[in-house]
Amino acid sequence: MDGDRTVAGVTDFAHITVLADQAVQLLAPRPGGVYCDATLGGGGHAARVLDASSPDGRLIGIDRDPDALAAARERLSPYGDRVTLVHGAFGDARAILEQLGALPVDGFLLDLGISSPQIDRAERGFSFSRPGPLDMRMDPTEGETAGELIRRVTTEELGEILKRYGDEKFGKKIARAIKEAFAEDRLATTSELAAIVAAALPGRERALRKTDPATKSFQALRIAVNDEVGQLERFLADFPACLRPGGRIVVIAFHSLEDRLVKDRFRDLSRHPGMPEDIARAMGIRPDPELDLLTRKPLFPSDQEVLRNPRSRSARLRAAVRR
Repeated sequence: MDGDRTVAGVTDFAHITVLADQAVQLLAPRPGGVYCDATLGGGGHAARVLDASSPDGRLIGIDRDPDALAAARERLSPYGDRVTLVHGAFGDARAILEQLGALPVDGFLLDLGISSPQIDRAERGFSFSRPGPLDMRMDPTEGETAGELIRRVTTEELGEILKRYGDEKFGKKIARAIKEAFAEDRLATTSELAAIVAAALPGRERALRKTDPATKSFQALRIAVNDEVGQLERFLADFPACLRPGGRIVVIAFHSLEDRLVKDRFRDLSRHPGMPEDIARAMGIRPDPELDLLTRKPLFPSDQEVLRNPRSRSARLRAAVRR
């Protein structure tokens, strides 16, 4: 999710667009094309796509966050009726595009990162550095909050969430500490949650970590609250039917699990170059590929981009084109 600067009078939705040049180059927008930015954010990527597809390229932007949509609406207002914005989840992109009569599209852009304003505004519940409610919803108008999830799941289930979505090797221990604190009414804010997570880690482990001790646990809870993996799985299942031949897809992931899902889906829809059909069949690879890979390996931000925007350091980009 992205955006470049504060939009005065709407919201402080300021965020630096990640891998913008690479994304637009691989998406290759053209005049007259129809493109879908399914994780619109503040509209940073979308503005570049609209510029590149001038004068008559169209863009459908989808986002779950009303604040992001408000910022993007003002940012993209100079493009007039070339832009259609929809409040929705990227996992529902196919249904949204069908309802708009916009299929097939010429390109998809998906930026799976969380926007800086969502992290930095304590009231959203994503920040472990400032006290806020246990929320973490991308769409604050619906769904289960982090606090409600913690209350609902068992200790074992919470431990599995921390392990799977946060790569937290101390997930079981942290889960016990969180559930105990919740049962004893010692857990009501994000800062309290961060302190509980840190205290549950062995002292040596806390000292060795390069990021805040709560980083992995907060990431895991956010992914679970927003069903981010489920949304991605639904999107990846649907997108080939939404792309016209020659249409392109660009995905920017920030988590190894998400990137693996993208890599595996792209691989399953393509065939390695030069591989004989009988070998492809024997390996379970489709002999009639739907995609050609544009990136054999993921692209990463340059050292200069990471210096300018440290939050981009874990980004990785993959792209493919529909046959």
